[in-house]
Amino acid sequence: MGIHVRTYGTSGSVVVVLHGGPAAVGSVAPVARGLADSFRVLEPWQRGSGEEPLTVARHLADLHELVESCGDGARPGIVGWSWGAMLALAYAAEHPDCVGALALVGCGTFDLAARARRKAILDKRTTGDMRARLEHVEREIADPAERLKAKYDIIGPLHDVDALPAEKDPEADAVPFDKRAHGETWDDMMRLQAEGVYPAAFAAIKAPVLMLHGDCDPHPGAMIRASLAPYLPHLEYRELAHCGHSPWRERAARDEFFAALREWLAGTLADEAR
Repeated sequence: MGIHVRTYGTSGSVVVVLHGGPAAVGSVAPVARGLADSFRVLEPWQRGSGEEPLTVARHLADLHELVESCGDGARPGIVGWSWGAMLALAYAAEHPDCVGALALVGCGTFDLAARARRKAILDKRTTGDMRARLEHVEREIADPAERLKAKYDIIGPLHDVDALPAEKDPEADAVPFDKRAHGETWDDMMRLQAEGVYPAAFAAIKAPVLMLHGDCDPHPGAMIRASLAPYLPHLEYRELAHCGHSPWRERAARDEFFAALREWLAGTLADEAR
């Protein structure tokens, strides 16, 4: 296996949880832990930068190797958050017979209009103090990766409503942010969208699909659902109240999020096992 994978739980159907970013390794560990009482959960850390530019195809190949390594013949559930939801969709389109269920949490965007709406929402939420701090970071931090991370530390709370503190993860926190992996991967996804590959390819997806989205997530849930609906007519959409981009951290939505995700995965993967 060419990528690092953390495992949780000892019984139940296999569920693969995909982190956001790209390159935000460890970001969905709380989701993996929250599902481990009901499922055997795999948390792969997507490949970092190397000798060749990273592509969506490379990430799909890594994910397929992981899915095939499960080896018990059952098709796993895949839960993707943010960028990870986009990767999950791409995988289910590339390997439609290998996925038993697909859950999209805070899914990323697939058209220019939705990305413009996200930017407008974030711009409206950005205070004068935040803008000053962002300008300071731009001037004072020379390293591009450190600069990008510092900027996200400032604007990250704009994605939340009433979030609990992020859980500590010493293993993930020790990994420097891979700006090159982030940029190469995202640029390739933008290329594929510009060429019309996505979201059109999602018409090949056979697995049940659930979209869980916070009503205050700057990623505009209704617009993203509308962009996917022509290709995924079986898409289920559930909006979580008083919830931002990371439902497992939101005080008002956390319990509802985990209950809905567990129940849907359990029911869908039980049907898969029969």
